[in-house]
Amino acid sequence: MKPLSTDFMDDLRRLRVLREFRERGSITATATALHLTASAVSQQLAGLSRHLGFPVTQPEGRRVVLTPRARTLLAHADAVFAHIERARHDLDSWDDITHGTVTIGAFPTAITGLLPEFLNNVRAQAPALKIRLCEAEPPELFDQLDAGHLTVALAVSFAGSPATTDPRYHRVDLGPDELDAALPSDHPLASEDRIDLIALAAESWISGDGQGCCGAITTTACAAAGFVPDVAHQTNDWQAVAQLVAHGHGVALIPRLAQRALPDGLVIRPITDPAPRRHIFAAVPQGAQTSPVIDLVLKQLARRV
Repeated sequence: MKPLSTDFMDDLRRLRVLREFRERGSITATATALHLTASAVSQQLAGLSRHLGFPVTQPEGRRVVLTPRARTLLAHADAVFAHIERARHDLDSWDDITHGTVTIGAFPTAITGLLPEFLNNVRAQAPALKIRLCEAEPPELFDQLDAGHLTVALAVSFAGSPATTDPRYHRVDLGPDELDAALPSDHPLASEDRIDLIALAAESWISGDGQGCCGAITTTACAAAGFVPDVAHQTNDWQAVAQLVAHGHGVALIPRLAQRALPDGLVIRPITDPAPRRHIFAAVPQGAQTSPVIDLVLKQLARRV
C-alpha cells in the first residue's frame, strides 16, 4: 500500500462528512443531518477515499460501516477539529474577553426556569457580553451547534442527544431536574408532605406524549412504582398541564424548572425516593471551552448545581 501524502488531512470538509457518518450510522441519516442528498454524501466519502488512498467505508451485510483505518483517522481528526475550534475562539477573544455574542440554544423549560437568572448573573459580571437565546431541542439543537449557528447547546439527556463519550463535544453536567406530583388542591393527598406514586395508580393522568422526555419519564416512573398510568390528556405544554390539573382533570408529574407561575387550585408535592428526574447538560464544540467567554458562560450555567 502506498504511503499517505503529507496533505492527507487537508480536506476538512470531507472529514466533517465522515465524522457525521460515524455518529449517524448511515448515509441517509448523514445526508439528513447535513442537508445534503444521499448521493452527495456518497460522493464525498468516495472522494475522500480516493484522496487518502484507502477506503473509508466498507459493506457489512446490508449496511455500510467505517473501515478500521477510517476510525483511526477520525480519532486524530477529532483532535484537529478541537484545535481549530480552540484557535477560532482564541482569536475571537483577542481584544476583550467580555465582548462578543454567545448564542444559546435550549429546551423550553430551561428558557423559563433556568436562563433568566443566568442572564442576570452574566449581565452583572460581563455587561458588554451579548447573550442570545433560541428555543431548540435535539437532534436539531446539535445540528445547529455543528453548523456554527449556536455557541452553546443546553439539553436534557434523552433520545437525540449525543452520547456522553461523543468526542465532538465538551459537556458540562448541570445536574438533575426532579419531577414532583401536581395535584388539584382539593385532592385527598394534597395535605401529604410526600407522595408515593403507587397512591396515584387509580388516577387519571396528564402527560407529555411518548416521544418527549417528560412523557417517557412519567411512564417509566409509574412502571417502576408498579402500574401503568391511565393517560387522559396529552400535551407537552407545561402551562397547559398545570391548568388541567388545577381544574381537576387529572394528576401529573411536573419538572421543577417548569414550576413557575403555577395557577391557583394546584399543589406540588415531592415524590418519595427514588424521585423521577431528568438530567441537564450544556455542550460546546470540543476545544471551544478554552475561550474565556465560553468558560464564563459555562461556569455561570453550572452555578445552578
